Amino acid sequence: MVEPIFKNDAVVFGILMGVLSLVFITSNINTRFWKNFYKYIPALLLCYFIPSIMNSLGIISGEVSKLYFVASRYLLPASLALLTISIDLPEIRKLGSKALIMFFTGTIGIIIGGPLSIIIFSSMAPEILNNEGYETVWRGLSTVAGSWIGGGANQAAMKEVFNVGDKMFSAMVAVDVITAQIWMGILLYGVGSNAKINKWFAADSTSIDELKNKIEHYRAQIIKIPDTNDTMKVLAVGFGITAVSHAGSDLITPYMENNFPWLSKFSLTSSFFWLIVLSTAIAVILSFTKLREIEGIGASRLGSVFIYILVATIGMKMDILAIFQNPTFFIIGLIWMSFHALLLITVAKIIKAPFFFLAVGSQANVGGAASAPVVASAFHPSLAPVGVLLAVMGYAIGTYGAWLCGILMQAAGTSL
Repeated sequence: MVEPIFKNDAVVFGILMGVLSLVFITSNINTRFWKNFYKYIPALLLCYFIPSIMNSLGIISGEVSKLYFVASRYLLPASLALLTISIDLPEIRKLGSKALIMFFTGTIGIIIGGPLSIIIFSSMAPEILNNEGYETVWRGLSTVAGSWIGGGANQAAMKEVFNVGDKMFSAMVAVDVITAQIWMGILLYGVGSNAKINKWFAADSTSIDELKNKIEHYRAQIIKIPDTNDTMKVLAVGFGITAVSHAGSDLITPYMENNFPWLSKFSLTSSFFWLIVLSTAIAVILSFTKLREIEGIGASRLGSVFIYILVATIGMKMDILAIFQNPTFFIIGLIWMSFHALLLITVAKIIKAPFFFLAVGSQANVGGAASAPVVASAFHPSLAPVGVLLAVMGYAIGTYGAWLCGILMQAAGTSL
């Protein structure tokens, strides 16, 4: 690992905030150049991509920094709470079945895409697939399947289930992170062409637009200029829910581990899983109370700020140059992700699903609770909870789906 120029997280955080500020300032400049630039390049994509370039150049390091841990454990649950507390659950239900169809299409794309990528790659470089024992390629790819269908806990489960060697596992972690984040970048880019993509899909996005409009109408009714007291109130709610969620997770996780260890198959022994579930559930419950009116004093605005900080720290973890260290494995990963994308596009075209469902359904699988709400909120902050709900489902089925994918990859690898 190359030693980064800046290792102090206080300095790194200042750099990331400077990047975010620069993106927002330029995106609001009303000149022809900047208007055309941000017409095709979404601001959120730059907030993600610029830190990744800095990481690749050794200016900062996502591996050395602890900022992602802080953002994912403190700011993410707080942002989910603040974005969810004004949610209209009955309206989300009206989004219909297409969200679920696209989610499970993404899952099937990962399960089938794994063995297909091995078969396709075997025609290019069969010697890569001929290694034996714990370092067999299909074993390593099973951990990628665990991450892309569920999350980190499911990935760790596959490492144990298929006895993946440490050397192979470390190589596959790089394949997992970089391939997934390249795909996330493509989806964020697609947000800027959302209307054109929906037109090509012949998709009816009425239900999504109605939800956004209803949230905007509700916000307009209760909005006021917040003072310090109001901002403190919003932060107290967001981080108060985060605190309760952490406390609940600290109680539930060891109880599950000690009494129901077999539930690890569903990620129910993961502290991060319970943190996300509890913060979202508490906010949904509070959305039926007067507390939902904190939306009028900037709840979603602050929640969005936290999301953007999270995006910058996610981008900081991506090292584009790592692709060239072991390109063969990345080719397999790119073939695999391409099949996932192609299946999603095909089904979206057939059922005329909006691009929102494609993007969030995919990220609920590949990215999980850390990035599904990021992609959802790129369409509109009020849609972030949809990403969370689907991502939680991914955690639940991740181990089973990854296990099936691993068995199919083993069959594909040993038959060559």
